Amino acid sequence: MAVQRPKKIRLGDLLVEQKAITEEQLMAALDAQKSTGNKLGRELIESGYLTEDQLLGILAEQLNIEFIDIRSYSINPETIKRIPEVQARRFRVIVLAEEPDHVLIGMADPTNIFAYDEVSRLVEKPLTLAVVKEDDLLKAIDSVYRRTADISNFAAELGQQISAGESATTERTINEGVADAPVVKLLQTMLEDAVQVNASDIHIEPDINELRIRFRIDGTLRVQTTTDHLIAGALISRLKLMSGLDISEKRLPQDGRFHLDVRGHQIDVRLSTLPLPDGESAVMRLLNQSAGFLGVDQLGMPTELAKKVRKVAHYPHGLMLVTGPTGSGKTTTLYALLGELNNPEIKIITVEDPVEYRLNGVNQVQVNPKVELTFSKVLRSVLRQDPDVVLIGEMRDKETIEIGLRASMTGHFVMSTLHTNDAISSALRLIDMGSEPYLIAGALRGILAQRLIRRICASCAATETLDAATKLMLKDMGNEPDDITFKRGNGCRNCNNTGYQGRIGIYEFLEMDAELVETLHNGDLIEFSKMAKSRPGFKPLKQSAYELAIKGVTTVDEVIKVGYGMEM
Repeated sequence: MAVQRPKKIRLGDLLVEQKAITEEQLMAALDAQKSTGNKLGRELIESGYLTEDQLLGILAEQLNIEFIDIRSYSINPETIKRIPEVQARRFRVIVLAEEPDHVLIGMADPTNIFAYDEVSRLVEKPLTLAVVKEDDLLKAIDSVYRRTADISNFAAELGQQISAGESATTERTINEGVADAPVVKLLQTMLEDAVQVNASDIHIEPDINELRIRFRIDGTLRVQTTTDHLIAGALISRLKLMSGLDISEKRLPQDGRFHLDVRGHQIDVRLSTLPLPDGESAVMRLLNQSAGFLGVDQLGMPTELAKKVRKVAHYPHGLMLVTGPTGSGKTTTLYALLGELNNPEIKIITVEDPVEYRLNGVNQVQVNPKVELTFSKVLRSVLRQDPDVVLIGEMRDKETIEIGLRASMTGHFVMSTLHTNDAISSALRLIDMGSEPYLIAGALRGILAQRLIRRICASCAATETLDAATKLMLKDMGNEPDDITFKRGNGCRNCNNTGYQGRIGIYEFLEMDAELVETLHNGDLIEFSKMAKSRPGFKPLKQSAYELAIKGVTTVDEVIKVGYGMEM
C-alpha cells in the first residue's frame, strides 16, 4: 500500500529534538554548509556529529517508512531502469520493486518532496517510500546503468560506415573529431563507462576475426565487448590524433597522453600503442585527477606500521624504497608521503616517467629519452637545485642508483621504487645491480614492500569450505587453517558476479637498524636476510594477507596468489 506524500520536515530541529545532535553542533554544521554546499544531513555526517545509520534510522521512524540495506536487496535491473539514469542520479532515487498497485522506491533523502513528485510522474503509479544509504544507492546505479549496449551499438554503426566504403567520411570524422561521428561517440561512451566502474585501464586488442575491448577493474581484466575487427584502425587513429601521435606510423610502438572531462571527472589518459600481426593494440591508463590524493591514513596500513613509515619519511637524509610489481600502488603510497612532507619550508623535486599526477608546490620533471633527458642526467641537475626531498620514479640502472645513493648521503632525503617481490630482496637487488654494499648500508633507511589484493564483496559474502589441496598450500606457507572459518563472495549485482569489490593494500616494512646496517656493510647477505626476518614487528606480506583472510576481508585464493612460493 502506498504511503502518503511525505511532509517537509526541518531535519536539524528533528535531530536536536531526538537528542541525536546538540544545538551547538547544528549551528556549526549550518555555518559549514554555507561554504561546502552540502545538504545538512551530509554535513552532519562528514563533521562526525552522527553516523549515516543514526540519521536514516531517525528519518525512517519519523516518516514511518522502512530503512532498506540495498547491498543485500535483490533488484531487477530492468525495474531500476523505470527511472532514467539522469533523474535517478539527480534525485538520489532508485526503484527497488514494482507491484501491480504500487512501486517501492528507495530515496537517500525521503523528505525531498520535489523528487517524490517527479518520480511519481515518471513511474505513473502510487509510490511506497523507503530510505537507503546514498553511497550504496549510487553504487547500485553505477552497476546497472552501464553503457555496454551503447558501446556495441556505436561500434556496429562505425563498422557499417567503414563497410559501406565511406572512407572519406570516416577519415574526416577521425581527423576533425566531429561530435556525432560514430568513432567519437564510441570512444566517449567507452571512457564514460570505464570511469563509472572505476576501471584503471582500457585494452583495445585487434584479432584476425574480431576487436576485443577489455577493462581492468580491481586489477583483473574483464571483457567489455567484442566487435568487428574492421573498426580497429579508425579507433586507434582517432586515439593517436587525440594524443598527438603519428597516425601514419603503424610499424613502431608509440606513447602519448591526452586529457578530457568525463562525467565531471578530470581524466588524464596515457596511451600506448603496439604493432600486432592484425593491426595495432592500444592500452589506455586512466588517471582520475579529480579524485585527489590519499593520505597515509587512507592507505589501509596498520597504525603501528604507518607510524614507522612516517618516521622514516621524515628523516633529514637517507634513502627509502617502495617496492612491488606494476600495479601494486607504489606511486599512490609515494604521493601520500609527499603530501605529508610538502610544505613551504621544504623543496621537493620529483623525476618521473611519466609524471602521473600534478602536485602543487612540488617541482616535477618528466624524463624524455628521445632528447637524452634520462633519469641520471636529470638527477645530476636536480642536485644542483638545492632540494630537501627527491623522488626518483624508479631505480632502473646502476648509474641512477649510484646518484640516488650518494644524494641520500649528502643531505637529501631520497624516495624511489624498485620492482622486487619483498622488502628483504630489495637491498640484495641493489647489490645485484652493481652498487657497493657499503654505499647501500650507509644510505638505506627503510624498505616498504606492498601489494593490492581484492576485497570480498560485502553484499554476497558467505562462509567458504576449503578443500584438502587448498589447506595443504596454506600449511606449506606456514599457516594452520584447520579451525578457522574463511569467507568468499558468491557473486551478485553489486560486484558484477565476481565476488570481489575494491582492493586493499598489504604491506611489509623493513626499517634498517645498526645491526642490519653493519651486516649489509660487511656484505654478508645470507646473515642479513636471516637477521631481517627476525626483527621485532617484521611481518611478511603473506602473513598480512592471511590475517585479512582470517578477518573475512579477502579470500584464501588472494592469499595464495600473493604468498604461495615465497620464501618462509
